[in-house]
Amino acid sequence: MTKKEALTRAAAELLWERGYTGTSPAKVLERAQAGQGSMYHHFSGKAELALAAMARMSEELRTRAETALGGEGGAVDRVNAFLDLERDPLAGCRMGRLTQDYDIVTDERLRAPLAEFFGWLDERLTAVLTEGVRTGELRPGTDPAATASLVMAAVQGGYVLARAQQQPAAFDRTVEGLRRVLADLRAHSDGN
Repeated sequence: MTKKEALTRAAAELLWERGYTGTSPAKVLERAQAGQGSMYHHFSGKAELALAAMARMSEELRTRAETALGGEGGAVDRVNAFLDLERDPLAGCRMGRLTQDYDIVTDERLRAPLAEFFGWLDERLTAVLTEGVRTGELRPGTDPAATASLVMAAVQGGYVLARAQQQPAAFDRTVEGLRRVLADLRAHSDGN
C-alpha cells in the first residue's frame, strides 16, 4: 500500500469514527504511520484528504450495494439482499454519519460526495423497484421513487435509533418493519 492509500484509508476510518470535525491531520498521520511531509506531498490539506477518503468510502459502499441490487431474483428479493448486507448498527453508516457534521453540510465541496452517493443509491433502488412494477411483481400504483426514499430513510433511521439506544436490535426492528412494507407491496395472485 502506498503512503497516499494509507493516508486515505486512515482518514476514511477516522471520518467514520469521529466525523470531519473530530478528525485532525495529526490523528490521520498517526493512524497511517506517516510523516507530516507525506500528507502534504499528496494532499493540499484536510479538506482534500477528506474528499479522497469520502470517494473511497462511497466506492466501497456502492460496490457492496450493487452486489445486492444487481443480483438474482425479483425486485423485493434484491432490495432484501441490500437490507441483508452486513452492517454494524452501532457504528452507523459511513456516509450517513457525515451528514450530521456541520463542517461538511455547510461546505458545498465537502457535501457533494454525500449528495452524489445518496443520489446514486436513490436512482439504483428506484430502478430496481421500477422493474418490479413493470414485471408485475409489485402492485400497480406502487411509486418506485417514494419507495426507494423509504428504504433509504429506514436504513439511515435504523442506524440513528440503534446508536441512540446503543442497541443493534433497534436497527433490526426497523429493517424488519421495512421488509413487511415491501412484502405488502407485492402483487398477489388472488387479485388482492
